[in-house]
Amino acid sequence: MKYTEKEKIWSLQYPEDDAAANDIIQKMSDDMKISLICAKVIYNRGYKSVADARKFIGADINALEDPFLMRDMDVAVSRILEAVQNRQKITVYGDYDVDGVTSVTLIYLYLKDMGADVDYYIPSRSGEGYGLSVSAIDKLKESGTELIVTVDTGITAVYESEYAKAEGIDMVITDHHECHQNIPEACAVVNPHRPDCKYPFAELAGVGVVFKLICAAEMTANPGTDRKIILGRLCDRFIDLVALGTIADVMPLRGENRAIVKMGLEHIAKSDRCGLAALLDAMSNGNKNSKPALKVNVASRKRKVNAGLIGYGVAPRINAAGRISSASKAVELLLCDDYASAYLKAEELCEINLRRQIEENNIANEAYEIIEKAHDFENDRVIVVSGDNWHQGIIGIVASRVTEKYGLPSILISFDGSVSESASPYDTGKGSGRSVKGLNLVEALGYCSDLLERYGGHELAAGLTLKRCNVDLFRRKINEYAEKNFRDFQNADRREADCELKLSEATMNLAGEINLLEPFGVSNANPVFMIKSLSILKTVSMGGGKHLKLILTDGKIIIHAVYFNMSLPDFGFFAGDRVDLLCQLNINEFREVCTLQLIVQDIRLSEEFLDEARKNEEIYRSIVQGKEFDSSMNFIPERDDIIDVYRQLRRSYQSGHGTFSVRMLLSLLGAWSDRKIDYVKLKLTLDILNDIKVCGIVWLNENVFDIEINENPKKTSIEESKTYRMLVESRHGAMH
Repeated sequence: MKYTEKEKIWSLQYPEDDAAANDIIQKMSDDMKISLICAKVIYNRGYKSVADARKFIGADINALEDPFLMRDMDVAVSRILEAVQNRQKITVYGDYDVDGVTSVTLIYLYLKDMGADVDYYIPSRSGEGYGLSVSAIDKLKESGTELIVTVDTGITAVYESEYAKAEGIDMVITDHHECHQNIPEACAVVNPHRPDCKYPFAELAGVGVVFKLICAAEMTANPGTDRKIILGRLCDRFIDLVALGTIADVMPLRGENRAIVKMGLEHIAKSDRCGLAALLDAMSNGNKNSKPALKVNVASRKRKVNAGLIGYGVAPRINAAGRISSASKAVELLLCDDYASAYLKAEELCEINLRRQIEENNIANEAYEIIEKAHDFENDRVIVVSGDNWHQGIIGIVASRVTEKYGLPSILISFDGSVSESASPYDTGKGSGRSVKGLNLVEALGYCSDLLERYGGHELAAGLTLKRCNVDLFRRKINEYAEKNFRDFQNADRREADCELKLSEATMNLAGEINLLEPFGVSNANPVFMIKSLSILKTVSMGGGKHLKLILTDGKIIIHAVYFNMSLPDFGFFAGDRVDLLCQLNINEFREVCTLQLIVQDIRLSEEFLDEARKNEEIYRSIVQGKEFDSSMNFIPERDDIIDVYRQLRRSYQSGHGTFSVRMLLSLLGAWSDRKIDYVKLKLTLDILNDIKVCGIVWLNENVFDIEINENPKKTSIEESKTYRMLVESRHGAMH
């Protein structure tokens, strides 16, 4: 069944009629000296006392939990320190995404600082795939490795752990992915998701777990030093890397993660880490083929660094290395201590990312075409689609786009690299999935485990391996699971705003207060507000037609808004329309001048405007049915009105535009004509033009019509129109 746009339903998160909530909000506002609006946003995030709200805003080093509360942490630290002391070769085994790259970099640098004999190993995504493998263990044994420390991987490596042990290699596993039924038998398995782990915050990224490991190691190595001094020293050295991996892995920004990211962003903004500074500069310079820089660009030091810049700018470039090249390139960048060399490496990552973007768009377009043709949108709640030539390092990003586009969990499977010359039922494909709230993807894959070679991941993102012959069976079985367990499945596109806002309340002061709530991300989204009944004064294309600027007013205040990734032809709203917005507040800085602007998330016609349109349509229908109307209402078109409408239709028709809405035509007329032509008069004018055969008009619905201009019309007058004569007669009848 073909995909159709879902009904849009907007709602407000804050319970305006809840007296108890209003009392809490008032107390927050009074005690913290913040606006009621800002207090409502904090309340919506789950902080429902002044104490909790203060802790949320002031997230700092005090939010970091005791690392020894994590199961096996003491054993892991003991084995690693033993290896350092005895000069045993340690190999850090990581994943190829940003979380893995930052984890590898972090522990490698820390162990190097301790004087350890340490190396790192990241498997090839396309050649070796995710996680530990026997072949990799064999390579590490040949290199003299005596201890493997996994980071951001290893929790499902039950067999590989046994194999390493049999080969005389000890293993310390650190991971943060969901655990399967069996835990690997390693020296230590440090994972806050272990069922027997009592650590109070289980939502750390892989690099967060590694950071807790080095904190524990440093505390053990320096037993007489104050805990806060140790944490402060390690944060100064490494918190930027921890924040980078946490943001990139889309971890919830609450608890420890919020403190990690908040502190980390502050360090990145002033960081002396050459690799990050060079990457920020390379991003800023764009694809200008600039000469290698010799020192840090001062402009990058002044850059406002937030979670969005990291998540949508820095992280994709680091990720691209592991997706279509080698993740080691990204590690080398972060390890680099020479700025000129780092800048060259950063430019290379930017080039790799451009290639990734092209490949991603190609795969996405193919996937959309398959989905539109084959997916049963009426019955299947999980999209499963496969392809033979899709790059395995990119299908995860495309799965995210598919889920965002259709609002459904999706799994993309690639058989890229199959060994046989033609497709075989026994080809092994690698899949990447993304889910939505309400469907735990790892649990869904567990239900299908008899069809899978392996799987693992998080609630909202996971990977899998399966045979080609099992794809259809897998599609049926995971949708069988979803039908039973996906209780939050909705056929509507539901959007939620924090609270309603009057345009007079949208101020620079409020925007400044909202900035106190950064960093934004999962579990702490950038606040969205609903503003009702704004009139569109003007629409302007920007960014080469990719984005849109709106000039809006409530009748007293004029404000600018930006609608990203919305082109003017696709917009569907016009000057003169009254609309409701879902939007964010943004402080726009240009040439050291700050102004407030709205960032549009969604838009709809206001109910007031729709009511008026319905009334106008009723008046129009009443008139054309020959009923008398109030002669004081100026509904009868004059000759100049008809000429203005005809000229606009002809001008648009000659430029290739043959379909109009009444609202669109009203907007066009208002842009260049001083004459007042309203809804009813315009529809009557169109009827008159159709009557006298100056142009043909076919109504597709009560608001949209097609036209065809008669290039050689016969000479005629408006008096020959039956509509015009009826209007005149009705007016005369009303007068008598």
